[in-house]
Amino acid sequence: MAQVIQGISSMATRLVLAELADAYRARSSVAVAFESVGGVDAARRVQAGEAFDVVVLAADAIDKLEAGGHVVAGSRADLVRSAVAVAVKRGAPRPDIATEAALRAAVLAAKTIGYSTGPSGTALLKLFERWGIADQVRGRVVQAPAGVPVGALVARSDAELGFQQLSELMHEGDVDIVGSMPPGCEIVTTFSAGICTASKQPEAVAALLAFLRSPVADAAKERQGMTAA
Repeated sequence: MAQVIQGISSMATRLVLAELADAYRARSSVAVAFESVGGVDAARRVQAGEAFDVVVLAADAIDKLEAGGHVVAGSRADLVRSAVAVAVKRGAPRPDIATEAALRAAVLAAKTIGYSTGPSGTALLKLFERWGIADQVRGRVVQAPAGVPVGALVARSDAELGFQQLSELMHEGDVDIVGSMPPGCEIVTTFSAGICTASKQPEAVAALLAFLRSPVADAAKERQGMTAA
């Protein structure tokens, strides 16, 4: 019988992993405990050799950990696809974001624009460069500190327009979700799991990953604003 499976993840998958960990324990009697922190911090701690069994991060981050010998080669399991959505403070006017041109105009009109650390934030800044507005908005973009949701910035009026995964925005109080990013400029991150080389129970972790990828887990992923990868 496996001991408690210890995992670490980025904040984006915090709620779906908590729900699925409870479901797995009910099915298998194996306890799973995930610690969710900023993605950069999570990767650093795995690289430092902390005693985690499994790590869940953006797919490219898992690949880097595998290349560095911190994740078991060939153990990467793609779990969910998470799309970025747009939010404003609750009750504030909702800008038109139905098309790429409309979203670009909304960004240019916003006094402050909140974005996250990690791959989705990087992709957003690249989008602004593609639109040719990076210099125009440079002084108005506000990056949320690691582990702090963009929705929190929007809720306290530190960002007029916020961009982050729907899975995080949908549970933040005092914000309204305007919608997902329109066709042509969607930002979707695949989050994957990997077995840590520090784990002393890789077979138990492999069984957990099989459950997390199974159709049984799909409903929980959808409830948390994600889709199965």
